[in-house]
Amino acid sequence: MDTLITWLIAGCVLGFFFVRNWRVHKRKEVEALANTGRDALDSHGPRAQHPRIAVDSCIGCGACVVACPEGDVLALIEGKATIVKGHKCIGHGLCAEACPVGAIEMVMAAPSARADLPALTTEGESSVKNLFIAGELGGLALIKNAVNQGRDCIDVIAQRLHKQDRNGEQVWDVIIVGAGPAGISASLRASERGLRALTLEREAVGGTVSKYPREKLVMTSPVEFPLHGRFNKTTLTKEELLAFWDNIMQRTDLNIRTGAVVETVLRQTNGLFALRTAQQTYLAYAVVLALGRAGTPRKLGVKGEELPHVLYRLIEADHYTGKHILVVGGGDSAVEAAMGLARQRGNRVTLSYRRTEFSRLKDRNAKRIAEHVASGKVDVRFSSSPVEFRVGSVLLEQEGRIEELPNDFVWIFAGGTPPTEFLKAAGVAFGSAEPAVVSQLATQ
Repeated sequence: MDTLITWLIAGCVLGFFFVRNWRVHKRKEVEALANTGRDALDSHGPRAQHPRIAVDSCIGCGACVVACPEGDVLALIEGKATIVKGHKCIGHGLCAEACPVGAIEMVMAAPSARADLPALTTEGESSVKNLFIAGELGGLALIKNAVNQGRDCIDVIAQRLHKQDRNGEQVWDVIIVGAGPAGISASLRASERGLRALTLEREAVGGTVSKYPREKLVMTSPVEFPLHGRFNKTTLTKEELLAFWDNIMQRTDLNIRTGAVVETVLRQTNGLFALRTAQQTYLAYAVVLALGRAGTPRKLGVKGEELPHVLYRLIEADHYTGKHILVVGGGDSAVEAAMGLARQRGNRVTLSYRRTEFSRLKDRNAKRIAEHVASGKVDVRFSSSPVEFRVGSVLLEQEGRIEELPNDFVWIFAGGTPPTEFLKAAGVAFGSAEPAVVSQLATQ
């Protein structure tokens, strides 16, 4: 009798935990289904590198859901891993690494979903022979992937040049345009492979990374740079990465020229590329474009936007203290800038966003901005937009009411105009490419 009672008690306890876990799972599934429906309204889904799930192989363990650092890109629905917020995926590939049965591979979105991205082969080559595109401009937003692609492009170029009879003309083996993560990786690899390479950068070495707010997290998984070795840390701040860039600049075997704006890239009838800057024209057998997608900052068209205190890039937040600041935008860049500025002594930061809620933030940023709002460090104004910038103030419209706020600086994060016309002028085609399985980029 005692044994029966013991088994009944044990069964009740196990049943309680089973029912509780089942209810938690069903609640998460309902939330995931709701997110899937909402995602269909505000996003076209993945537009670049993202996971492809083999449903027949998926065992529903949830390892991929836990591994994703962006929050709720993936969820378990009816016992299978499912993409619910594809627009938040930036191609980490950690879900594919975590899957114990190999049911996930990293792929590029269908051509119809990336009509504004250049057509690339699996080697990163554009529709123009020997013109390669690496990193964000080709749809790979993650720094680790940009580093790997910059390296791999050079490997292809080195292999082709090895078979080519190069004459004594004043021609570079490869010219790399851009000195961000992809460009730096390509430059280091070119030196490692013994290529005669030149890197042209319009601003500072580091590219977009150099404009991130202080202490912004810029990598979330290990990465290996040619000639340097592996960064084994799973996170790197902007400062740590820029310190690495500084070390790179001390190398005498790299030809990196800053302040060089490439105006045109044209492939000549003899197969050589002519790259024209304001100073001179360079010739090269091959070109790697590592420009990024930000391009020219997009303006709002608001009265007073030409005033000098209206800015589009935040380089060092700690240079601004004791100021009334307005940040315009609702993406990760805007939120990170607002939080970085709010940390500085005496700043009063208002964040204006035209929508009713944040919808595309990284999970960690969503949690942090909620904490900043709760503590009063950032005043978030949803359903609002600036209508006029003035010296000393800004007019902000919110739900039909206009309010004048004291203001010293404005930062606008409304995205940018990508270098589409520049690429089209070079002959690069858009909107279609070879079927590309890119899991090797995510795991190398």
